[in-house]
Amino acid sequence: MEIKLEIDGRLLKRTMELGGHRTKKSAVTEALKAYIRHLEQEKIIPLFGEMEYDPGYDYKKQRTVR
Repeated sequence: MEIKLEIDGRLLKRTMELGGHRTKKSAVTEALKAYIRHLEQEKIIPLFGEMEYDPGYDYKKQRTVR
């Protein structure tokens, strides 16, 4: 799908530099993916304090290398 947008050239250039993108398309695509991840993670915030945790769960046991 082709969409024409006016994007601030300085933002696009900086995004390409920081992300090591060779094309504008890859920079914009990656930026949109990061934005989506961010928005999806924000949906989790209201759940903090709502979930019950198992007091017997040993998280350190999960770290052991087998």
